[in-house]
Amino acid sequence: MQPTPSSSATNAPATASDFYISPGAVHTSIATLRADGRDADADLLERTIANEPQAIWIGDWMTKDVAEQTARNAVEGATRQGTTPLFVMYAIPGRDCGLYSAGGVSQEKYLSFVQSFASGLAGSEAWVVLEPDALGQLGDCDGQGDRVGLLSGAAQILDDAGARVYLDAGNSNWLAADEAASRIQAVGTEHLAGFSLNVSNYNSTVAETAYGDEIATKTGLHFVIDTSRNGNGGTGDWCNVPGQALGDAPRVVNAGNVDAFLWVKTPGESDGTCNGGPPAGAWWMDNALELARNAEANGQ
Repeated sequence: MQPTPSSSATNAPATASDFYISPGAVHTSIATLRADGRDADADLLERTIANEPQAIWIGDWMTKDVAEQTARNAVEGATRQGTTPLFVMYAIPGRDCGLYSAGGVSQEKYLSFVQSFASGLAGSEAWVVLEPDALGQLGDCDGQGDRVGLLSGAAQILDDAGARVYLDAGNSNWLAADEAASRIQAVGTEHLAGFSLNVSNYNSTVAETAYGDEIATKTGLHFVIDTSRNGNGGTGDWCNVPGQALGDAPRVVNAGNVDAFLWVKTPGESDGTCNGGPPAGAWWMDNALELARNAEANGQ
């Protein structure tokens, strides 16, 4: 049965000016490459990655004050650019079940942490991807607390702050579409603009669109796809997969159920200590250069 549309953010059209381009590790790497006389590599990163908008990740490596100020700084920068900021909230208790990206805020402090971040959004109509992997790993390990309740509460806080919230639903190699839809509905759709797919993964846009359409039919929600590293399509692996390429440039598309292609995962940041990578989230210039070279080889 097709869900009945509501008057909430769930069915609001996806509109955005260009997304905010924030200073990041790639800009530091470009300066380093130029200082080392590697101008060709610096030019490559500059024309492929540095000038594309990417998400700003908010998590437990920040204090509440830093999370709020990070949001505020990005909102102010986006206002100057005339663009829309894109964030990822990544602080759920029991995050990543103790794997490469283990961590998270305590159950007692999580919603307060989200509220601090939301306070920095200042009615900016920011876009927020909510907790990558959290639904996919629901119930897979201890320490999650009332994960469904926490996600529901976070979505409401962010929606109330004016954000456009996309709850992460994993990717087409993870949950069956029925199960993903069921978990989204358990959290509730009232405060969601939609759901996100393929975050920090490599699956093709075609595969994710087909999968997302199945979930959309069951939930009445639209979705966004992380295309930051899927230019060569998926291999079934997910951790620092070699031979990959940058995907479609981030932009609002409003095509069918797809609201936007986004660069949620920062191209060049490691997935973890696998396939020769540094710790999760650390900048890995060689990987960024590989993604960029392969994208240009593809004519992107």
